[in-house]
Amino acid sequence: MEKVYDILVVGGGQSGLTCGYYLRKLDFSYLILDKQSEGGGAWNYAWDSLTLFSPAEHSSLAGWLMPKSDNLFPSKDEVIAYLNQYEKHYNLPVQRNTEVLSITKEDTIFQVKTSKGVIKSKVIINASGTWGNPFIPNVIGISDFKGEQIHSANYKNSLPYSGKKVLVVGEGNSGAQILAEVSKVATVKWATKNQPCFLPDDVDGFYLFNLATAKYHAEKKGEVFQSENYSLGNIVMVPSVKEARERAVFTSVGMFDKLDAQGVVWSNGSREHFDVIIWCTGFGYATDYLSDLVTLDNRGKASTNESKSIEKEGLWFVGYGNWTGYASATLIGINRNVKQTIAQVQDYLNNFKNS
Repeated sequence: MEKVYDILVVGGGQSGLTCGYYLRKLDFSYLILDKQSEGGGAWNYAWDSLTLFSPAEHSSLAGWLMPKSDNLFPSKDEVIAYLNQYEKHYNLPVQRNTEVLSITKEDTIFQVKTSKGVIKSKVIINASGTWGNPFIPNVIGISDFKGEQIHSANYKNSLPYSGKKVLVVGEGNSGAQILAEVSKVATVKWATKNQPCFLPDDVDGFYLFNLATAKYHAEKKGEVFQSENYSLGNIVMVPSVKEARERAVFTSVGMFDKLDAQGVVWSNGSREHFDVIIWCTGFGYATDYLSDLVTLDNRGKASTNESKSIEKEGLWFVGYGNWTGYASATLIGINRNVKQTIAQVQDYLNNFKNS
């Protein structure tokens, strides 16, 4: 008889591994599918100098602490090493080089078409993240620009931009960090739709996570949460950003109206040449493989009640940020999102056996 798993987890990054941590304690068959050839999730593709926004002791997945770092905030390589060690430590069943192409459902069983054939399961937990769906706004003239355009998802370091004129677009953390780095080697301007909001020097990602947690519990009780006006989207003052602040590079020139072959057209009608545009404009959700199963909006978002699909029984989503749970796209924040989800999955499968 063809094997039918109880649970398939799509994605072997931090969210998928956290699912594995909780699933290993239950009496269900499960498999984590990952399209990459090695562990580390989206961190493998991030730019070289990216760090966490919190110290190691406040950045751990469930069950096993991240090793202490010599740096205030652990580096990309340290995070990748930790995720690989975590996977091995708990002997999690991750099947590599397996891309999920599409999912359908026949009666009560999901049919998962992958690059290695069809796999069947009673439950699907989507943990595919956002990195695979970079968002670039459909700006007028974007196809006319003859220079180089790159999204932050594909940015590695500043070396290719030495001596060039670069426009960094986007007021979030990626925009600030990439601007800080590129401004050392290139002539750079910063285009933002909104005025960038910098956090105080002593506010890091762990502080923001605690605020998000307090907000979560208040809203669950129907209360109005009152706090400082800080957000997970505000710019954290990591060392590279502090250094760039001393060089006074963080001056937004506002947003342009459109692009032309040579560069941008500003709101006053003036034109300015740029060699490169780096889009730091965020991500959608990497869920296109679900388009045959549920309705997705233009950013890849499905209708859910917290992490549970409204449209399809047996379908859950974890680790997609505030869509599925406060701060769930962070190492420390994914724990609550997954723990709650696995409890729901357990109830669903227990009822499945009895139906």
